Amino acid sequence: MYAIFFAILGIGYFFILCVSVFALIHIILYHTNYGIKLMAFLNFLTIFNIIIVYSSLFIISVTVFFSESINTLLWKISIISGLISLLLNTIIYTFLRHYKILPDFPFLYFIALFGLLTGALFLPNSIMIDINISESPPFIIFDPSQLNYTYNIITGILITIYQCSNAFYYFILSYLIHNNARNREKTKDLIRTTVFFPIPILLYIFYIFFKLPVFRELHIISLWFIIFGYCVMLLKKPEMFLELTNKIYYINIYHKSGILLYSYKFSKSPGELDSAIWGNILIGINHIISEFVDKHDQIDVLQTRNTDIIVNYDEFGFAVVLITNRKNAILQKLMENFAFEFRNKYKDELLEIQDLNRLINVSDFKETGELIEKGFQLYI
Repeated sequence: MYAIFFAILGIGYFFILCVSVFALIHIILYHTNYGIKLMAFLNFLTIFNIIIVYSSLFIISVTVFFSESINTLLWKISIISGLISLLLNTIIYTFLRHYKILPDFPFLYFIALFGLLTGALFLPNSIMIDINISESPPFIIFDPSQLNYTYNIITGILITIYQCSNAFYYFILSYLIHNNARNREKTKDLIRTTVFFPIPILLYIFYIFFKLPVFRELHIISLWFIIFGYCVMLLKKPEMFLELTNKIYYINIYHKSGILLYSYKFSKSPGELDSAIWGNILIGINHIISEFVDKHDQIDVLQTRNTDIIVNYDEFGFAVVLITNRKNAILQKLMENFAFEFRNKYKDELLEIQDLNRLINVSDFKETGELIEKGFQLYI
């Protein structure tokens, strides 16, 4: 029976390795699709750690016997790698709720527990190896049940507390993320991942306390299923990370004279209600500078503590000012597309007001809201 697990482990590992490598390459090539580089980096690091490091060490530790000391060390390193993956995933969930804000208590708790657990792993007899083969190492174990790892009570309890705490925290964060999302349809895959995530955790805990290798193999197989679903989500729905980490507060369109042609408010920006004033100041500064320097020397972004103010200039004498929590390549592309649509729609009106002495009727641009809602639909 356990020989079947050997074949399943080999095939499953090869399959998930191929899927993960493809996902990692995709994240590198199309990191801008995730909006914020940090989110792409964290997802890359999580998949790399849990498949390339954790899964590889896991498979080697149960299918190849080098010596008791080497195998035990590899198994302990795999545990530490798995714990790091849980912590990375927790950071991703936290940033999906509030970007770059880590609550003090949960993370001090997780880091303290991680430190205790890492220290416990390297105590004598924290994990013991039991092998029922008399061959001289190294050799491949075709029946994984012949090699088993047993945990002392302290190590087992600490791992259980750490994993259960992470799973519980995932559920809380997933509920808050889904409940506060602009579009809940975008977060369904995240909720599904969270619902199934306790399965490999529970199987690992069963392995610790019941000492049956079948739970160990079921743990890694169920984990691969979840990672496969997560990779599919990363490949097919990267906009979910934009949905949850990026917010647009205002879009203002200014004439080169500094007159506001149109303003669109997306949501209230706590502590930054005067950001539109910054937009006015920025436009004034840049159009004075533009009289003396080339266009590429103009300021195109201004950062405050809570917002980035991005400016897109157009040769027809207007500028689009977008106020957001974080600048990214996708927003800049959307701004370029919007400026193109705005110019085409109001080409005649914009030509008429090229003369700075001409009276500007801002009501001519009253349908701009429709263009904004079409071009920035993801953020509405």
